[in-house]
Amino acid sequence: MASLLIKNGRIIDPANRIDRVGSVYINEGKIVSVNDDHAGFKADKEINANNKIVCPGFIDLSTRLREPGQSRKATFASETAAAAAAGITTLCLQPDTVPVIDARAVAELIKDQAEKTGYMQILPIGALTQKLDGAELSAMVALRDAGCVAVSNANQPLKSLLILRRAMEYAASHDLLLIYRPNDHSLANNGCVHEGSFSTRYGLPSIPDAAETIALAQCLELAELTGCRVHFGQLSSRRSVIRLHQAKKYGLAVSADVAIHQLHLTEDDIIPFDSAYHVLPPFRSSRDRETLNEGLASGTIDCICSDHQPHDLDAKLGAFPETEPGISSLETLLPLMLKLVYDGTIKIEQGIAALTHKPASILGLERGALTPGFAADICIFDPEQTWEVNSENWRSQGINTPFWGMSLKGRVTHTIQAGKVIYLQDRK
Repeated sequence: MASLLIKNGRIIDPANRIDRVGSVYINEGKIVSVNDDHAGFKADKEINANNKIVCPGFIDLSTRLREPGQSRKATFASETAAAAAAGITTLCLQPDTVPVIDARAVAELIKDQAEKTGYMQILPIGALTQKLDGAELSAMVALRDAGCVAVSNANQPLKSLLILRRAMEYAASHDLLLIYRPNDHSLANNGCVHEGSFSTRYGLPSIPDAAETIALAQCLELAELTGCRVHFGQLSSRRSVIRLHQAKKYGLAVSADVAIHQLHLTEDDIIPFDSAYHVLPPFRSSRDRETLNEGLASGTIDCICSDHQPHDLDAKLGAFPETEPGISSLETLLPLMLKLVYDGTIKIEQGIAALTHKPASILGLERGALTPGFAADICIFDPEQTWEVNSENWRSQGINTPFWGMSLKGRVTHTIQAGKVIYLQDRK
């Protein structure tokens, strides 16, 4: 494997508290050193990162690639190309594929498809229950041994709190990470927007924030009872952040992420009847968004994810409640994070940490840092380059995004995975 030298870039590596202009030396797919002058190092290839930021490759904790089972929406090839263009070097795949990732054979199928695509870092999340039906527990240890980095029931409900307790006991006994998207489905009641002014004005079925906070509170109680490590996925409400802060204060082994779009949009931004704004959890109030941003800045919320869900056109046609929820969001992950930096909400080190070493730490991966000996997963981006979200720049097969046609600031120029350049921006 070729040796590589990245020089003259501003290196930001929050895990190692590095923020300086320097060089990164790579050999045999691994980091050799950062900023040390290696007189005898001969690079087969050099990248001049002048006026650019060099950081660890991003780790996305929640994605759907629509394969296996729904290739009409997207494919491994299309979505990994989008991920590479977004500086993402590791994708965590939710278990609600077709078939569900509830057996060793399905997890191995995911790994085989990743290898064929040439994007090696697709990490499956195993199903918490068989077929995600919420009743019978899956063979979690077998799924872990097959390469699953955690277990989750995705967005599907569990039949009872007893099932959740048994799952958490099982996970705790084998030191498995349990990822939980808090949502009381009976309270959510098939709603499609936040229970607030927008739902009232347009008569749409709504979801109160209590559907999230009650489910989160129940899970926190069981986490304390069982000692299970729990990661809460895609928080959306102010009171969830408050409860999470209290839980961390009292020493519970919990963490959380937020989808990047929840940090920017609220119910007031929804264009009536435009299904690009149909997401779960729904866009909530301005106060909820402010608290989510404060939670990220304070460290109460650990990570940012894309919650990438590409759809075909048919899935987003029809009346708003009848359309499928979700945003195609890999390629807007970096510029939307940088917008938080430019707005003064967070520091750039915090934004990069929330996309790199923090998710790596939660998953127990030796990634997300430019540590010598680690795999050379690296993102190089131009923080000042502006671009428009349009068909000329978009790689995902799903174009379901409320940011379509907007001008965004911040663009990836190089993505390196295990020492191999998997994306190089074409400026022609």
